Amino acid sequence: MRLRRAAARVPSAGLSLQELAALQGSAAQGSLLLLLAAPCLLPVPGVGTVLGLGLLTLATLLWRGESASLTLPARVAALNLPQRWAARVLQLLSRCHGAAQGLLRERLSRLTPACHEPAPRWLAAKVGLMALLIVLPIPFGNVLPALALMLAGLALAARDGLVLLLALLMAGLATAFGLAVTVMGWIWGSQALGWVWQYLPGPWFGG
Repeated sequence: MRLRRAAARVPSAGLSLQELAALQGSAAQGSLLLLLAAPCLLPVPGVGTVLGLGLLTLATLLWRGESASLTLPARVAALNLPQRWAARVLQLLSRCHGAAQGLLRERLSRLTPACHEPAPRWLAAKVGLMALLIVLPIPFGNVLPALALMLAGLALAARDGLVLLLALLMAGLATAFGLAVTVMGWIWGSQALGWVWQYLPGPWFGG
């Protein structure tokens, strides 16, 4: 497959997101979601933040109904992945497209817009929420949102409404996980602060 061959020939300087987009061969809604979400699964510092902002831009365009003008934001397009990580992204995209050929098919297509049709606003809201979870500093918080977006990308590419519903379920799990981690962090932080406050010397605070 083309992406698998490209993964074996990544130059030592790595590849930019724009070059990865060209190798993927399409700028449709589903392809862009796959391209922007896949690197978020990799432990590369800073990538989640940059791509999360790119996904927020994509969500804004989808909300406005500008599906025909979807392009990578300049900052995101210029992001360069080192050779090792670029190869992994290409391999991951290759596996995703392979799975799409064997498992996905057109069904419940009313839930999925055609290639250049405006996306429903609930889909734009879902992309924006997952992008926000990716940007936030939540431990392991990139994984579930990225998987939800990748499922949505595959669903849009194949016009598979059933898989899009699964992507929504995954998005719900990602949101619940993010909220749970945030609440637990706030509780533990408050308890730690209370413990420190309790044992601070009284004269420091006029006690």
